[in-house]
Amino acid sequence: MKERVTGGLITGYVILTVLALVYIYPFIIAISGSFKTDAEANADPMALIPETFTFAAYERLFQGDLPLWAANSAFITIVVTVFRVFFDSLAGYALSRLRFKGRSAIFALFIAVLAVPSVVLMIPRFLVLKEMGLYDTYGGMIIPLLSTAAGIFIMKQFFDSIPASIEEAARIDGAGVFRIFWSVTLPMATPALITLTILSFQGSWNEFAHFVVASQSPELRTLTTGVGSLVSGQLGSGTQFPLKLAAAVLMTIPVAIVFLIFQRRIMSTTEGGEKG
Repeated sequence: MKERVTGGLITGYVILTVLALVYIYPFIIAISGSFKTDAEANADPMALIPETFTFAAYERLFQGDLPLWAANSAFITIVVTVFRVFFDSLAGYALSRLRFKGRSAIFALFIAVLAVPSVVLMIPRFLVLKEMGLYDTYGGMIIPLLSTAAGIFIMKQFFDSIPASIEEAARIDGAGVFRIFWSVTLPMATPALITLTILSFQGSWNEFAHFVVASQSPELRTLTTGVGSLVSGQLGSGTQFPLKLAAAVLMTIPVAIVFLIFQRRIMSTTEGGEKG
């Protein structure tokens, strides 16, 4: 029996290792290719070790518009993440705790929104931004991202797992709804908040489709739209593989850092609710 268990564990680890390599291998190729010359990247793009190690692609990026793209991405991501976590938590708490007419219908509507492909909403979103005078502005790039149905769903499910009796003492002491939410319930939702923070940061940092329909000015380009312009060949001629791969590698670093910092704090909503 012990041998069977050991054999099963070994098989499981082998499968996980193979899957990890399949997932990581393209990223390794990207890192390696970013340090190659254009000629070498075209001649042997799959080589893991560059014959001529060069930082030319990175130097060219930093001499160009990359700092502006990074600044725009950082500003938008920080603002969106902070407000999305707050608004999604507030809406999730309202759907979980407040009793009002139409609550079930509203929640069902949020679930329905999750089933709608985002590409379907691109043209309506563009028309709304155009009519409201928000097109090609920071406001138009930020406001539509300040809340998501998925984030509200996550927070509602977590608040549902926290016993409502915990709030009774604060309610008896005369605390209002927002006071109870902010001082009592929200601190207990730390696992869900951290998960939502990571998802919000990653989602807004990697957002592409919305920024394409919300802006057109070069000074409003983010890293995703800027790198997209590189991939489409708008900023030069030839394949420029090292330049594109270097931009992709630099884009990945902030998200990887955030995930590594908070990965141990991510817990399931059930576990967080039981601890509460």
